[in-house]
Amino acid sequence: MVRERADLREALIREAIVLLGAGETDLSLRSVARAAGVSAMAPYRHFSDKAALLGAVAAQGFAELRQDLERADAGADAADALVDQGLAYIAFAQRRPSLFRLMFASADLACIPHEAGRGAYEILARRVAGVAPHLGDLGSLACWGMVHGLATLRLDRRIDAEPEDLRAALVLLTQAFAKR
Repeated sequence: MVRERADLREALIREAIVLLGAGETDLSLRSVARAAGVSAMAPYRHFSDKAALLGAVAAQGFAELRQDLERADAGADAADALVDQGLAYIAFAQRRPSLFRLMFASADLACIPHEAGRGAYEILARRVAGVAPHLGDLGSLACWGMVHGLATLRLDRRIDAEPEDLRAALVLLTQAFAKR
């Protein structure tokens, strides 16, 4: 049970993520307050409304995704690291589907700061630049589009690709980038 304290904001974000993971489809400040064990009015000290709470939850999701991508990017070989990043992105979506969907929700649903996703994207962009510097921003956009598409298609059960198939598709993309 969370008491009124300095880390209430973080506790509310954590509880919202837990509720999302448990399948809660309509998060409210009241339901998050209840889960955190605080009064229904306590969240309003930190979030002006539901959209602000959801934006903070999405920002936390982007921070977690960035950490996953940083770990995947540790490989010495640029092409392998780019493939590993793609697999980490897809794995994040599979592991945290509701959070992943919220992170890319419409602006009407959540107040997600534009810079929230920038850190994860910059890790990808740096690695794409290492593999295919001649492609510039277009290469990063194409890579992100493919990885996000694979993650979303898999979540929506539109493809039934095994991990080795996903790796092969990402290797193919990386090789195509390098050849151009």
